[in-house]
Amino acid sequence: MVSNLSEDPVEGMVLPDGKIDLFLYLDKDSNFEIFLSGICNAPVLKPPFPKSQMFAVSFYPLAAEYIFKRSFADSLNKKIIVAANFMGFCRGDMDNFDAFYKKTCSMLQHLKLDPIDDYKVMLFDLIKRSKGEIKVETLAATTGWNSREINRYFRKWLGITLKSYIDIIKFSNSLKHIKDGDIYPKLDYADQSHFIRVVRRFSGSKPTVLKKNENDRFIQLTTISVD
Repeated sequence: MVSNLSEDPVEGMVLPDGKIDLFLYLDKDSNFEIFLSGICNAPVLKPPFPKSQMFAVSFYPLAAEYIFKRSFADSLNKKIIVAANFMGFCRGDMDNFDAFYKKTCSMLQHLKLDPIDDYKVMLFDLIKRSKGEIKVETLAATTGWNSREINRYFRKWLGITLKSYIDIIKFSNSLKHIKDGDIYPKLDYADQSHFIRVVRRFSGSKPTVLKKNENDRFIQLTTISVD
C-alpha cells in the first residue's frame, strides 16, 4: 500500500524488481482505476498525485502468465488500464486494506489454472534462489531448455531477454544491502565501478542516493524487508 494523505504532491520512483504488478488507485476526487504494470528495466516515475492511495499486488512472471493469460511484452515500463471490475475488484475494496488482502488471497486460491510447465518452474526457481548470480549457459544446461528458446519465451511474455531479467533480479537483491546501509557490492559484480553503473542504469541514481532515500522517494526501498 502506498498513500499520500497530504495535499502536497509527492513524487515517487518505481525501481525494477522483476515482477508484474496489479494496482488499485483512488484519488481525492474518488476517481478509481485498476491497472497492470509490466516488467520494468528502468526507473519509472510515479506521478505526484496528492491525497491519493494505491493498493498493489505483485506477481512473479510465471504466476502472472498463468493467472492473467496474456503477454506483458507490450507493457515494458508501462501500465495497462483494465476494467474497473477487473478480477472482481471494486472501489469499495480500498476502504480497508486488511479486507482487500483477504479477498485477494481467497480469490487467488480459488483460481483454476492450467498445468504449469516444469521447465519454467525450474528456471524461475533457479534464478530466484541464485539471487541473479547465475549465467544463461548454466540455466540452459541445468534445465535442459535451449537458451534460444528461453530467450524467445522471455521476449514473447515479458519483452526482455533472459540476461536482462537476471540482471534485474540481481539489482533487486542488491537493494536490500543498500537499504541495510551497505553501498558496496555483495553479489558478483566485477568491482565497485561496475556495481555503481548497474545501480545507476536501473535506478537513475548512485548507491549513496538510494541509501538516503529522502522522502521515501524510492518505493521498493521503502517497502522491502532486509531480513
